[in-house]
Amino acid sequence: MAWVCLLLAAGAAGAQVASHAPTLAKPAADPAAAHPQAPMAASSTPVARVNGTVLTEADLVREEYAIFPYARQHNGLPKELEPEIRQGAMQMIIFEELVYQEALRRRMSVPAARMRQAESDFQKTFANPEDYNAFLQSEFHGSRQLLDEKIERSLLIDALLKIEVGSKSRVTPAEVRDYYDQNPDRFRIPESYIFQTISVLVPDHATPSQIKEARRRADDDLRQARSTRSNDEFGLLAERISDDDYRVMEGQHQSTPVSQLPPPIAKALGAMKAGDVSDVVQLGQDYTILRLNAHSPGGEEKFEDVKDKLAKDLERNKTNHLRAALDQRLRQKATIAEP
Repeated sequence: MAWVCLLLAAGAAGAQVASHAPTLAKPAADPAAAHPQAPMAASSTPVARVNGTVLTEADLVREEYAIFPYARQHNGLPKELEPEIRQGAMQMIIFEELVYQEALRRRMSVPAARMRQAESDFQKTFANPEDYNAFLQSEFHGSRQLLDEKIERSLLIDALLKIEVGSKSRVTPAEVRDYYDQNPDRFRIPESYIFQTISVLVPDHATPSQIKEARRRADDDLRQARSTRSNDEFGLLAERISDDDYRVMEGQHQSTPVSQLPPPIAKALGAMKAGDVSDVVQLGQDYTILRLNAHSPGGEEKFEDVKDKLAKDLERNKTNHLRAALDQRLRQKATIAEP
């Protein structure tokens, strides 16, 4: 189940209270090495106080490793990402503590049957009793009571978030349709082309003789290009003779909207049909030969084709908005201190 094991986050770094459910996630195979960058001496170092409750370096590191799980394989966080990940992790552990305290303030509780099921599900995530006991010893000094407290805490956070976020973030089919109707630009498909190029690039400050030689090359390249009979043959030629960087992809340009094309290129492609090879097209001092592979006239995505993805996007946006609003409300009533 999504909440099982050690209060690790699944959110993204830097998000404002990211889309994240309070999560208990199974630790590494070697529990003692689960967090190699957090020395035991520093694990209880305070990093924040939320209404007097101390959050520790160990809490923060667990969250960092949940945000960036590859840290386990790379012996720590990437230096260039560490500040952003740490900030996101700090936001999340404070948010979860605020939500937990709010659940306690409301005197919410976890039914005994739900706790028993949670404990059973948690134990099933381990391959054998030895692994479970090793984890219990490593993380909770062998105390089942401490583990149960963590599980209960996670379940209370989850329960309050379902009330304040989950139950309010659903969107109806009518809301999805209204959004589609009111935002036509989002579902407009631009006219676009898929094409290949062979280019002759002229150096800056080229001499007249260099410019003349470039044009001669372009005319010769055009004769070769027009002898090709498929995009594969054109691509092999582009790989061999083209000067532009697309030669390493056999001259292939992915679907490109007309609005992103230089006017001379758009004009040339507009006069072609699939399989045609253009004349030499001049762009500044450079020369390009085009092969048109496909043309999409554009249009509008149909509601039936986008409604499922749109509903998920709207729910995700609504969830993020509700989480951020909840975080703001809870912070306004809280005393939060960070070193």
